[in-house]
Amino acid sequence: MKILVLVKHVPDTETKVKLAAGGKGLDDSEFKYMVNPYDEFAIEEAVRTQEKQGGESVVVSLGPTRVQEGMRKAMAMGIDRGVWINTEGHSGELDSFSVATALSKVIAEEKPDVVYLGQKAIDDDSAHIGPMLAELSGMPHVQVVTKVEWQDGAQIARVEREVEGGMMEVYEVKAPMVLGAHKSLNEPRFPPLPGIMKAKKKPLAEKKLAEVLSETALVTVRSYALPADKAPGKVFKGEALPDMVKKVVGLLRSEAKVI
Repeated sequence: MKILVLVKHVPDTETKVKLAAGGKGLDDSEFKYMVNPYDEFAIEEAVRTQEKQGGESVVVSLGPTRVQEGMRKAMAMGIDRGVWINTEGHSGELDSFSVATALSKVIAEEKPDVVYLGQKAIDDDSAHIGPMLAELSGMPHVQVVTKVEWQDGAQIARVEREVEGGMMEVYEVKAPMVLGAHKSLNEPRFPPLPGIMKAKKKPLAEKKLAEVLSETALVTVRSYALPADKAPGKVFKGEALPDMVKKVVGLLRSEAKVI
C-alpha cells in the first residue's frame, strides 16, 4: 500500500503578525514555524495505516528550506521518506490552485492509494487544498474525517466525517482517495528519540517548483490590513437593575444591532 501525507509549515500560534512595508505582505522576519496541527493528525493516521496494512509511506511538502524541519518530524514519527517541492527563489505568488497543481504532479508520479492531509491549515484557514487536489488528481475526497476503517484488502475505506449539529456522515470510498483529517481522528504520537535519529538519514528527494508548476496563480493579494481595534466596553452600575437592563437592550438594538 502506498500512503502519502501532505505537510504544511505554518507560523506558530503565538506568533505576532506584522505587516510588511506597503501592506502587500507579512513581515515574517521574526516568525517561528511549526507543523500545521491538523497535518499532525494526518501524519499519525498515515503511520497507523502503514502499521496495519504494510507498504510505503511518503511525506510531501511545498515551501522554502525550513519546511524540511516539518518533514523530518513526520519521518521521526514513522514516515519512510520525503519529497520536497523547493520554492526558494520563486518570486511569484502561490495561491491554493497553484499549490494544489504542484502537489498533484507529485501524486501523479507516486500513485498512492491514499493521500492524508489536515482538513485545513491554521494560517489561511481556507480548506482549499484537499478538494482541489482530489479534483486535479481524479480521486474521491472526504473532508473533516474522524474515523477510517480499511476493508476489502485496503481497497475500500469506511470513512466517518463530522457535520454540524453533532451528526456523523458515513461513506465507503474506493482507493485511491484523499482524506482530510479532523482533530478527533486520533492522538498524534511524540517522535521517539530513536525515530528522531533515524529520520536524519531517511531519504528526502528535492524537486524544484518549476519542475511541477508552469501555471500562474489565479488569485493575487492586493493588500493586507489588521482588524480595527475593538471599541471599549460600557459598564452600567449605580442604577436600578430594570433601568440598566433597558439601556443594555437598547444598545444591543441600536449600536450592536444583534437583536
